[in-house]
Amino acid sequence: MANEDLGRTLRRLRRLASLTQEELAERSDVSVDVIRQLEQRRKHSARLPTLHALANGLGVELTTLLGDPPAASTGENDGPQFVAVRRAVMPALWVAAPQPPGPDFSLPDLREQIADGWTQYHSAEFDTVMKALPDLISEARAAAASPDSVDQGAGFAALGKSLQLAGHVAVRMGKTDLALISLERAIDAAGRSSDPLLRAMIVNSVAWTYQRQGRLADALSIALHAAGDIEDNGHTGTADGLKVWGALTMSAATSAARSNDYERAAALMERAEKEAAHVAKLPQGSDSRMVSVFSPSSVRIERVRLAVQYGHPEEALALAKGMRLTKDTPPSWRTWLLLDVARAHTDLGDAAGAVKALESLRRVAPTWMQHHTLAVAIVRDLWVLPNHPAGLRPLAEFLGVGE
Repeated sequence: MANEDLGRTLRRLRRLASLTQEELAERSDVSVDVIRQLEQRRKHSARLPTLHALANGLGVELTTLLGDPPAASTGENDGPQFVAVRRAVMPALWVAAPQPPGPDFSLPDLREQIADGWTQYHSAEFDTVMKALPDLISEARAAAASPDSVDQGAGFAALGKSLQLAGHVAVRMGKTDLALISLERAIDAAGRSSDPLLRAMIVNSVAWTYQRQGRLADALSIALHAAGDIEDNGHTGTADGLKVWGALTMSAATSAARSNDYERAAALMERAEKEAAHVAKLPQGSDSRMVSVFSPSSVRIERVRLAVQYGHPEEALALAKGMRLTKDTPPSWRTWLLLDVARAHTDLGDAAGAVKALESLRRVAPTWMQHHTLAVAIVRDLWVLPNHPAGLRPLAEFLGVGE
């Protein structure tokens, strides 16, 4: 249930930020008494504006404070699927070295399966991804053991992408330390691969994980460094290279904004938006599912997110109005847009507008909606209103919110 462990999460994030309760109260403009009650679990939830203010004070995403509802248990004893993922990422000591693949192995088939895994991840099909990951990682390790140097380089690329996917799933399960282990191993594989863009793509995943841990300065630094490498090595002349650069630049902007450096964030987003217009005009890569998400649509979605997160709901709605998303915009990004539109309407006291955005989200990405505690938080805020807007009850029932 959303907010069930809010107090524990709030205390952990506050300590990671090296803030006292009084300092967090000052930064967030939330009373010390409310913070104390939440951390002591005398108060188990709070209104969305309060949670929003606390997240801003901590420099984290609101969903980091709320927690992402997992697709499987994230308790002390993980389910067997997640144990298998752990074992694949971190093989046991003294396990025999992987053997080269047999004659029936097909590297193109493996790459297709990994690409499918990314599609499933962006569609919030976490159970399906977790079932597939151990075999994908195992087959990629075997491919990387090929005696043929060309096949070996492609095998390491497949290993890097599969470990990167495992890292993303681990973040969604709330296991950021495991995610960093998987991503560090992915970076090692990328360095031995034949893909010159892969390392930078994985660095972006590390930056996102750092953001989730509140390590904003680290996230900003590595994103800018990797984006600079992409430029210095002349990779922005292709669509794939520009996408990787753009995703890193947007990531840096997000870290800057959460560090209260809005001027730098705005400058980075302005440049990203300008460059995104060139993506469609450049030589295209082979499979967009295996490359970072970056397009005019994704830049606008990120601008909406930053606007609503930092208290400019009118600007967020103006940016979102009339948006036409490109067909390659994943469901996860569509989810963020509609959630942020709902948040903006809520902040402006427009309950009917919030419900309309959530109804759209339920139509286009119902699985993602169920995996976002932000949707639950918005519906809860609307549910306590004296007059329920039309359409709220079915949403509340869908998310398990109500009397």
